Amino acid sequence: MVGVSRDDRVASGHSRESGRALRLLIISLYWPPAGGPGVQRPLKLAGELERLGVDVHVLAPDDPKWLHRDESAPVPAGVTVHRAWNLGPRSRRPAEELRGREGLDRLAVEARLAFRRALVPDAAVLWNVTSVPTTVRLVRELRPDWVLTTSPPGSIHLAGAVAQRLTGVRWAADLRDSIAFHPHRRHEVRGEARLARLVARRADAIVCAAPAIAAELRGYAPCGPVQVVENGCDFDDFAGLEYRPATTFRITHTGSFFGLRDPRPFLDALARVEASITARFVGDFRTRDREYAEGLGLGNRLELVPYLPRREALALQRDSEALLLLIPEARGRGVLTGKIFEYLASERPILAAVPLGGTAAELIEQTRAGPVVAPDDVEGIARALGDLERRHRAGALVQPSLSPEVRVGLSRMARAKELLAVLEEAS
Repeated sequence: MVGVSRDDRVASGHSRESGRALRLLIISLYWPPAGGPGVQRPLKLAGELERLGVDVHVLAPDDPKWLHRDESAPVPAGVTVHRAWNLGPRSRRPAEELRGREGLDRLAVEARLAFRRALVPDAAVLWNVTSVPTTVRLVRELRPDWVLTTSPPGSIHLAGAVAQRLTGVRWAADLRDSIAFHPHRRHEVRGEARLARLVARRADAIVCAAPAIAAELRGYAPCGPVQVVENGCDFDDFAGLEYRPATTFRITHTGSFFGLRDPRPFLDALARVEASITARFVGDFRTRDREYAEGLGLGNRLELVPYLPRREALALQRDSEALLLLIPEARGRGVLTGKIFEYLASERPILAAVPLGGTAAELIEQTRAGPVVAPDDVEGIARALGDLERRHRAGALVQPSLSPEVRVGLSRMARAKELLAVLEEAS
């Protein structure tokens, strides 16, 4: 089939119809009932855009086949959700599955994992078998003004590229993470740079969750604007969740550990602080890290909580003396994760072990949310942890308080307005 050129869009009916609200079709692999942080950006933006009067449709898999599920995650009532059958494999934890296995047993596990590794550009690419034709059909039926694909996984953008070529619809790519230079990969192994070039040279607009991602895409000579639309704070999600002061100083980390994410410097620091402290890790904690903690003799000072639905995880965040933010130096100074904004919304002190001088450090310092130390500075982390515990014991622990202006600027609604402005200016 011959593709529709960008100049032919008015004739093909994909210009904005007079008097009609902007209509947006979002393509996302991570959507309820999938759980975890990857769901929040597309889910919250969809809800806020709908509140702004946008007619929002979402295409998501019938089964996300993700590691975690959260059946309690609410989908905004005004957002229409479409589903496409997911042919792809289920997510796995290769390191955990291979740990301790030897001989034929290990070879059997390696064989099961080999299929996922062979898929290009990522293991989720098989969803395109159904999501691409479904996207094209929905574009022709709904006549949206924009299709927005949100990654990871990077293969999600193929649906936007095909729909743009076959129908002429405008395509925006939303990048929550790097495509070509992901810090958890040592080398390009699946054509990630080629995919990044495709996104840069074909998408009508690109929005990125952090400045470093935007800088990467600008290096591929993009044909459209590349703008930063950061993650935002969902303050309303903490409504009704209480903080009940405890005698023991409780510091909580929520989220999973994989790749270069490393709790060991903090664990070393915790072992050096002689105080009544409980460190809670909520989410997936690797076996090797648990064994490392056991070797330090942390005992009941360490509380490991398996994955929880988001509402329960937020309740633990609010009911903590402090929160722990860990970003390894290897991930770079431009990393600005959604976790930072979630922590800020909880309005609890944050101990941030993040690259000094980086984007995350600057945000924590600007909001006066808590101490910032280098991620590998065990002595510095120990001093900061001990100081927070002493302040708590003396009743002098300062609770972050964001001004109304700062709250508005950090809100998810502000981010939705920024995204909407990008789409309208590129139309």
